[in-house]
Amino acid sequence: MKVKITKIADELQMQFDESSAYLNTADGEVYIVSYEELSAAEENDPIENFPEWQRENIKIAQQIICGKNFIKLPSQYDIHEYTIMKKFSYSIHDSKISEALQIAIQGKGAFRRFKDACYKFGIIDQWYSYKTEALKDIAIAWCQENDLEYEV
Repeated sequence: MKVKITKIADELQMQFDESSAYLNTADGEVYIVSYEELSAAEENDPIENFPEWQRENIKIAQQIICGKNFIKLPSQYDIHEYTIMKKFSYSIHDSKISEALQIAIQGKGAFRRFKDACYKFGIIDQWYSYKTEALKDIAIAWCQENDLEYEV
């Protein structure tokens, strides 16, 4: 089965602090489970103690713990969105805009200032396209590292 790079890239874009995403190599689907659900699976907590909506994810977490067919996707910390923003800043040909973006990514609040600057200069769509392509490149590298066939 070939992994769809766009599916992986989309999931990389949707990372959260409280959960992890895993590719099921058997069906090609990506599953997101919370750390609470993974913990419940590791501890063999009775599934009845959890709300109905969470039980399916705990079952998936149990499969992940057993190591059956699941590979963890890169986390938001593996992706380094800051580096992507920095590279984008340097890729802008207008030196005034490029410098403004480089300044925006310095210090606390960099992500918000960077997006605000992209809106201000009318390049937000260009940023999102650049980020999407960078995430696709990360997804391809991840597939190659895990010996997965993929399609772009």
